[in-house]
Amino acid sequence: MGDQKRESFQAKDEETVVAWGEACSGGNCRPCQSKLVGVQKVYASKAAFAAILHDGSVVTWGDFRAGGDSTIVRDQLVDIQHIQAASSAFAAIRKDGSVVAWGRPDCGGDNDSVPAQLRNVGSLVEA
Repeated sequence: MGDQKRESFQAKDEETVVAWGEACSGGNCRPCQSKLVGVQKVYASKAAFAAILHDGSVVTWGDFRAGGDSTIVRDQLVDIQHIQAASSAFAAIRKDGSVVAWGRPDCGGDNDSVPAQLRNVGSLVEA
């Protein structure tokens, strides 16, 4: 894909989501559409989306390199209170104050080296 600009959009209304645009940038949420029910809030990286549902679970779609695939942390994405998007990663704060991250490791998608420091976290900021 090189330096090509890829774009996609999403719209949320009445707790449902519709996406359009470049499919590889999150413009196609049809594969996970049935899971996008009871959507509380949607967050975007440069080529992926993450939605918090009312039950505290998370649904992701888009470019797997930008956080669109959260399979590796799926079991940890429960009781999510907030998500912070970075360019190609996401970090989520759980109800217990712990943090779950996924996406490109060099963009913040891997917090395995600092788990002890990520307790009782109240907020996250993209840097």
